[in-house]
Amino acid sequence: MTKNLTKKIVENAIVAAIYFVLTIALGSFAYGEIQFRISEVLVLLCFWRPDFIIGVTIGTFLANIPSTLGAWDMVFGTLATLIAAVGCAYCSPRLAVATLFPTVVNAFVVGAELYFVFGFESLTEFFITAGYVAAGEFAVMIVGYILWILLSKNKAFMNYLEPSRHLAARW
Repeated sequence: MTKNLTKKIVENAIVAAIYFVLTIALGSFAYGEIQFRISEVLVLLCFWRPDFIIGVTIGTFLANIPSTLGAWDMVFGTLATLIAAVGCAYCSPRLAVATLFPTVVNAFVVGAELYFVFGFESLTEFFITAGYVAAGEFAVMIVGYILWILLSKNKAFMNYLEPSRHLAARW
């Protein structure tokens, strides 16, 4: 294994661990219909470093193991984060637009997951559930947006991060 590959594996393991710990530390706020999963701010790392898609996805999978939804959350919650991370990395040169991917994807994927697992019967219940998920995710993305704008102005942090994309990102 090359030194660079080893470094990327270790960095992704760190991202996965941070995601897991932040999710577990918030406990009940990280699961259910109204989610405030602060660890989702790490999805925005993928805006600068697409290789972090792996770490964020693994962290999500691990954090979803103790979820009350069990295997459903391990599959569909992780899938939602994977799609959102890819969207953040590749779909826009603007960080503000990138924050919309986790909001929209989680609203529909996790909203549908909750709709089916809880046995809701009307389309209205789906949209209400999706709205709750979107509201929680959007609140976290606003926090993440502010955080990453501040961090991106720190040259030492950006040198350590070693971004491979969006070096001249517009907000």
